[in-house]
Amino acid sequence: MVAKTTIVRFATACLFVCCFLFSGANLFAQRDAVPTDEAIIKAGAGLFEEYQCNTCHTVDRKLVGPALGGVYDRRELEWIYSWVKNSGLMIENGDQQAVALFNEFNKVPMAPYDLDNDQILSILAYVRNVEENPVEVVVDPAGGGDGAVAQEGGVPAQYLNVMVGVLVFVLLVILIVLGLIISVLRRIAADKKDLDEDDEDVINEKFSLSAFVKSPTVIGIITFLVIVLAAKNVIDGLYTVGVQQGYAPEQPIAFSHKLHAGDYEIACQYCHTGVEIGKSANIPSVNICMNCHNFLKTDSPEIQKLYAAQESGQPIEWVRIHNLPDLAYFNHSQHVKVGEIECQTCHGEIQEMEVVKQHAPLTMGWCIDCHRNTDINSQGNGYYDKLVELHNKSSNTPMKVADIGGLECAKCHY
Repeated sequence: MVAKTTIVRFATACLFVCCFLFSGANLFAQRDAVPTDEAIIKAGAGLFEEYQCNTCHTVDRKLVGPALGGVYDRRELEWIYSWVKNSGLMIENGDQQAVALFNEFNKVPMAPYDLDNDQILSILAYVRNVEENPVEVVVDPAGGGDGAVAQEGGVPAQYLNVMVGVLVFVLLVILIVLGLIISVLRRIAADKKDLDEDDEDVINEKFSLSAFVKSPTVIGIITFLVIVLAAKNVIDGLYTVGVQQGYAPEQPIAFSHKLHAGDYEIACQYCHTGVEIGKSANIPSVNICMNCHNFLKTDSPEIQKLYAAQESGQPIEWVRIHNLPDLAYFNHSQHVKVGEIECQTCHGEIQEMEVVKQHAPLTMGWCIDCHRNTDINSQGNGYYDKLVELHNKSSNTPMKVADIGGLECAKCHY
C-alpha cells in the first residue's frame, strides 16, 4: 500500500514538473517570437510615442494600466493582438483574462487602436528592448543637461559687476600709491633744515580720521561710487522689465505636474497636443482631462471642478504662465519636432513641479545664447547636406543654429 502511494505521488510530481517545463518552454517561445531587429525596435518606439502608450503604461511598473515588461510571457501573442485592437469587444464577449484585467485596473477601458499585427509586434519589440536593456539615468549634480543653456543674472549685470570691481580696485591702488608718495615726500622734506613754518606744519601734521573722511577727495570718491552703484541698480532694473522668471500664478484647478508628468510619466504631448504640429503647444481642453478622470479619483474636490466645467460647457480659465511679447515669433513644432529640444530645456524640470513656474528668463539674450550653443543634428536629413558642406569648408567646429541664420533678426521678429 505504501509503495502504491509512493508511486502515485511520484507520478503526480513528474506530471507537475512536465507541465511546468512545457509552460516554461511555451513562454520562452513567446519571448523569442518578439523581434530584436533594430529597425523594428525603432519603428515600435515611434508607434509607442505616436499613440502615447506611456500615458497609461510603463515597461517596469504599473501605471493606469499594467506594466508592459514581460507581457509576451504572460499572454499569447494572438490574445495581445486582439486586446490592443478592441479590448472592449473581448470584455463584452466574456473573455476571462480580459474581464479580470478590466476589473483589476478599476474598470478603466483601453481605447481600440487601428494597428495591424506587425505594428503591435514592433511595439512589443520596443518593450522587450527596454526591458532587457534598461537605460541607466545619470544625474548631473550641477543640474545641467544636453541642450541646457545656463544664464544667471543677465549679461549687462555681469559686465557692470566687473566694471564696478575694477573701479574699486583702481581707486584702492591709487590711494595706496598716494599714501606712499606722501610718506616719501615727508621724509625728504624732514631732512631739509631751511623749512619755513608752513612746511614744518605740513610735515608735522598728525593724521586725523575725521578730517580725512571730511576731505573733498574722499567725499568725491564716495559720491562717485554711490552714483555708479545707483546707476547699476537702475540698469539692472530696466533689464528685468517684462521678465517674469519665477512667475507661478495660482490656477483655477490645483493640477500637479509632479503627479502627472513625474509619477505617472504622462507625456507632455498627450495634454499639449499642438507642441509637435504647430506654433502653440495648446492648453488642454476638459475632454482630454476626462479621458482619465471619468474613471480615476472622481470624488476629489479638484476633479469635481472638471465635472462642473464639462456640464457647463465652459472652458477652464487656466492662467498663462509663459508669455512672449507680440513682436517675437516662436514655433513649438520647429523646436520640439525638428530641433528635438526637450521640454525641460526651456520649462525646467517640469516633472518635479507641484506648481508650475516660469523657469527661464525667456529674454532675447537667452534665446540668442541657445542658438549660439546648440548643435544642428543633420544626420539623415538631406536638407542640411549642402549647408554642412559649406560650413565644413570654413570651420572645424560642429554647425550651430547660429550658422544657418539663427541670429537673423527676421528669424524671430516679423
